[in-house]
Amino acid sequence: MGAYTRFIRTSCAAALLLFFTAGHAWAAELEVQEGVASFYSDRFQGSPTASGEPFDQQALTAAHPTLPFGTKVLVTRPDTGQEVEVLINDRGPFVQGRVIDLSKRAARKLGMIQRGVVPVMVTQVD
Repeated sequence: MGAYTRFIRTSCAAALLLFFTAGHAWAAELEVQEGVASFYSDRFQGSPTASGEPFDQQALTAAHPTLPFGTKVLVTRPDTGQEVEVLINDRGPFVQGRVIDLSKRAARKLGMIQRGVVPVMVTQVD
């Protein structure tokens, strides 16, 4: 079988797989949100989050407007490649263009403390 025939067969098989799995719940879609990340002020240390947990600047946690509490996400800076995995335990940010608000520890891992806000991609990991 020639390379062209293998390519056509492989392409058709992939297209059929996508067609048959597109509507099923077990065919998970990988959703990536792009926007700006910010981080919490120190004044929120110990305050209750929307999930009821006390806020901890040293935990790898974050606020997101809609993702369920307990969701893990990977936050990536496309400009540097730095990334951090955080757990959603709060709501926010409520500023246009911002997609996630991070604990200070998570912000440090992204190298964003001096800038305050950075462009990010947020991908659900579980």
